Order: sequence, then structure tokens, then C-alpha cells
Amino acid sequence: MPQTTSNQIAIGTKAADFLLPDAEGALHRLSDFEDGKALLVAFISNRCPFVLLLREQFAAFAREYAPKGLRVVAINSNDAEAHPEESLVRIGEEVRNVGYEFPHLKDVSQDVAKTYGAACTPDFFLFDADVKLAYHGQFDDARPGNGKPVTGADLRAAVDAVLNAGKPTEQQTPSIGCNIKWQPGNEPSWFPKAA
Repeated sequence: MPQTTSNQIAIGTKAADFLLPDAEGALHRLSDFEDGKALLVAFISNRCPFVLLLREQFAAFAREYAPKGLRVVAINSNDAEAHPEESLVRIGEEVRNVGYEFPHLKDVSQDVAKTYGAACTPDFFLFDADVKLAYHGQFDDARPGNGKPVTGADLRAAVDAVLNAGKPTEQQTPSIGCNIKWQPGNEPSWFPKAA
């Protein structure tokens, strides 16, 4: 199965603002999530096997860390015209079916994904209390078909460090997943062009 690795983003980069809808019609912006000790912005998909593998554990992880001060927001930036399962309505179904207790938003223009430099699903951006990037890596080393358990070990270690006013390890393994499904002609400059 084709795989895309997350882009290298400089640690310390400030989180970019956004204004995006959820399936209930509510709009959410970055400032809605800045009241925690840490913020996780996760670019995910309703269909990518890499996300399907970890989604239940990711939902449980978010529930576990919410009382500790972690705010979570998920963003779906995939082209819903070419992939109807990525539509806002289907996002709402995914929230209910998987048990996501955090906002799951739709980036129809794909501008937010471009601004963040998101390349794949899942793609995790962990920001500290000053909304500066502290970790941009994998959930753990489980992949579809590799038989490794989904534990969230890498992201857990990073979140624990940030919540305790520390810094995650500098050795951060990039996330791997499906590439974001860009609208034709909307691909970012760093996206590899078809031959």
C-alpha cells in the first residue's frame, strides 16, 4: 500500500489559526483550544488504513489525557468530491461511531493542511502551552499488517513531557500514512508530482 511520511516541521513553530466547521455546523478556531496545557492537532481520515488501525486507541488516548490538560482537535482535509466517505456528514458519523469526544473538523479548502504542512493521515502536531510545536511524529510503530500493538507510546511520551513542562525527545519518528487526497490542481508545492 502506498505510504507517505510526514513533512519535517521545525520544532518551535507557532500553531496557525484556523476557522473550520464540525458536522453539527459549529465553527471552531485555534483560540478555542488554547486553554489547555498542551494542544494536539491531528490530521486524520475516515478511510485511510493507517488511521483505521489506531482510531479506537486514539479516541481512548484523547479521553484519558483530557483531564490532564491536553486539548485535541482533529481535521480532515481530504478531497470529499473524489472521496465521498471524507465528507462532513461522514465525519459526523465517524465521530459517533468511533467515540471521538473532541471536535473533528472539515478543511474543505485544504488551506489549513497546507499551512500546517500536513502530508499524511494520521499526521500529529503537538503544541505546548505557548502553542509552539513540541512534537511532530508518530502515534507509535504499529502499521497495517506489521502485527505490532497500537499503544500510542511515542505520542504518550511526548504529551507526558509537555504536560510536565518538559520537552519531548529530539529523536522523533515521522508519522507514516496515506497521503492527503488533494483536490486536482490544489496540491502544495512540496507534494510529489505524478510522472
